[in-house]
Amino acid sequence: MKEISELLKIHDIRAHSYKKCGNTIIADTNHGKVVLKKSRNKDYIFDYLNTRNFDYYPQYINENNYTISKYIDDVKIPDEQKIVDLINLVALMHSKTTHYKKVSNDEYKKIYEDLSNNFEYLNEYYNDLITIIDEKVFMSPSEYLLARNISYIFKSIENGKIYVNNWLNKIEELDKMRITVVHNNLDLSHYIKTDRDFLISWDKSKLDIPIFDLYNLYNNHFSDFDFIELLKQYEKTYPLKDYEIDLFFILITMPSKIEFDDTTYNMCLKINREIEKLSISNKIIEEYKKVKTST
Repeated sequence: MKEISELLKIHDIRAHSYKKCGNTIIADTNHGKVVLKKSRNKDYIFDYLNTRNFDYYPQYINENNYTISKYIDDVKIPDEQKIVDLINLVALMHSKTTHYKKVSNDEYKKIYEDLSNNFEYLNEYYNDLITIIDEKVFMSPSEYLLARNISYIFKSIENGKIYVNNWLNKIEELDKMRITVVHNNLDLSHYIKTDRDFLISWDKSKLDIPIFDLYNLYNNHFSDFDFIELLKQYEKTYPLKDYEIDLFFILITMPSKIEFDDTTYNMCLKINREIEKLSISNKIIEEYKKVKTST
């Protein structure tokens, strides 16, 4: 920790002890607890957020490829309330940083081709995989679990192809795309509630399509909360465009590539999680369409 100690001394901070949490170091110092993390220079993101009067992130110092910020204690509130507060904050960030980027048909078609190729590849991959599994005299428990639920995967691939075509039909009529600051690492653990709100862990942040934040949050918490209600809450502040929600449908219906590279127990967990996610995704899409039809 000598390098860290020298960095802190530059700012007249003396550490008494250190605790490593993943890629983060928490130091107990003469100025209270501070957090140190290897920096991926995101000054341009924070500068932009400041111009838009969005300062819901810990103030920090950049020093020798490290960020140094004050440690913030989280107020304990129910997760169900915390996730609503988080989605409201994200909607606010997106609304404050919205701008439009000109894009060409070639860019749209490149995205379309990439998505279509992914679905085609997954369809071929799972057809080959299930053929190999079906030919076995004795399936392992994880292979049997996948074989029994393979219809969820093929149905998701089939639906995904439809959503990709729907997306292209809508996007081809546009000459610009809505862009915002995207945190790109949304998780309940990256939201801190005190007397005000804070988002932390901005390492992956960028300027991009806002739907990626919702997709990221969904991937991390799809089975923990009612995402239809979260989408409704989000859209109170930041209504989604048709082409954005179509892209969200595409992303949440695209199966992961399951490879049998772990213990039987862990493979069963992995497969069960993937099937659960695809099942929930299908229900969310159906429910969202019903809500939009009725309004």
